[in-house]
Amino acid sequence: MFRDGALQPSFDQLAVRNPWTGESVGEVARDTVTQMDEAVRGLRAAWRPLRPDRRATILNAAATLIRERSGELAELISRESGVCIAETRKETERAAANLVVAATETERLRGESIPVPGQDRLALTLFEPIGIVAAITPFNRPLNQVVVKVAPAVAAGCAVVLKPSEKTPLTALAFAEILLEAGFPPENLVVTTGEPGVIGSALASHPDVDMVTFTGSASTGVAVSRAAAGKKVLLELGGNDPLIVLPDADLGLAVQLASQGAFATAGQSCRGIKRVIVVGEVADDLVAGLVEQARRKQAGDPLDPATDVGPLISEEAAVTVQRRIADAVAANAKLLHGGDRHGSLITPAVLDHVPADAELVVEETFGPVAPVIRVADTAEAIRVANGTRYGLQAGVVTSDVAAFTEIAHALRVGAVNLNAGPHFDSPHIPFGGVKSSGIGREGIPYSIREMCTIKTVTLPYPLQQG
Repeated sequence: MFRDGALQPSFDQLAVRNPWTGESVGEVARDTVTQMDEAVRGLRAAWRPLRPDRRATILNAAATLIRERSGELAELISRESGVCIAETRKETERAAANLVVAATETERLRGESIPVPGQDRLALTLFEPIGIVAAITPFNRPLNQVVVKVAPAVAAGCAVVLKPSEKTPLTALAFAEILLEAGFPPENLVVTTGEPGVIGSALASHPDVDMVTFTGSASTGVAVSRAAAGKKVLLELGGNDPLIVLPDADLGLAVQLASQGAFATAGQSCRGIKRVIVVGEVADDLVAGLVEQARRKQAGDPLDPATDVGPLISEEAAVTVQRRIADAVAANAKLLHGGDRHGSLITPAVLDHVPADAELVVEETFGPVAPVIRVADTAEAIRVANGTRYGLQAGVVTSDVAAFTEIAHALRVGAVNLNAGPHFDSPHIPFGGVKSSGIGREGIPYSIREMCTIKTVTLPYPLQQG
């Protein structure tokens, strides 16, 4: 456990393994519920909110340190997650950028004054830190997923207990050291590592935790929500994001977006493209372009700078993706390229004529797969897009603004992007979904406010009305 500014001794360890080689990357503590409980209680007793200007200084300093150490952090991320080095280098910059935005937003956190109608009183609203935030993060993007939860908590003035994925905890611990080096008080941060089934629910239900922010699967999110009953929760529970391509689409753009969104991070992204829904005969040319893009992707060693697609997080995850591809083919989908498995590696796959009810496209498939679903018209595209339990983000490729407006209004998702994929991202805008995709909104300014309470103070209004 990382507590009081240092790793504490532990009698039981968890091995962290490289998904590509199977070799040990390191070991972390297998914390017990008792150890976690003691740490959180200590956090509650010691926590004192920092002044906003000091919070901003810490966050900016942390961003600088990440940029200075981007090379070693990128390699660490690749070794424990299997994501190729070309992408983990981008992740470090993305994390640093999020920290800078959080620093800026810290000093924009202002309430308002409200003259109370019909009364001689003035109401003032104040943003105050909610208290102790429990941040539970997944294995994919192990630096940025931590930063997008911890940075807003720091900006809001909260204390943090972080529970990273047991598959990728080393990057989280490295970031904790950076945050303390940047000036964050050690008594305001705990990083607990261990089995999610043991630590996760106990942390979410802990009486000294005021809020739980979680990213992960929908099923685990439900369990976290139940454990956190009575607390504020911010849940990002994945997606089954469609890219809808209309007949008038710029096909070059559509192919580029579909390839990027389906194959980046080996398809292990909640906002990645999980379905390519194509209206009309334009599908023939789009599929041909996708196959060509997939052929150009080099899959293999994530530490090779030439690699585009690394392994999945585990062989078990790769077996699931391989089975879903096979089941879709058995249901008359056409596998046009890739889909081979070598241990935890799946080669980039393109499938055409995928049935809309295949498990491959009904569930969130975390793998480098571009499944094409052909539909007759815009109405069917909307029905198919809305036909899963998820509703995170979507992209639409068209030059027909009226058609886009119709689709944007009809889709049950958190965001719709015109001529951009569902993987479009900015720290300045809200991010989150509907249905089983979660509760609340991330995006740095929005997360900061989620991690605050609004206190209202009223006082006699000094100006008497005639």
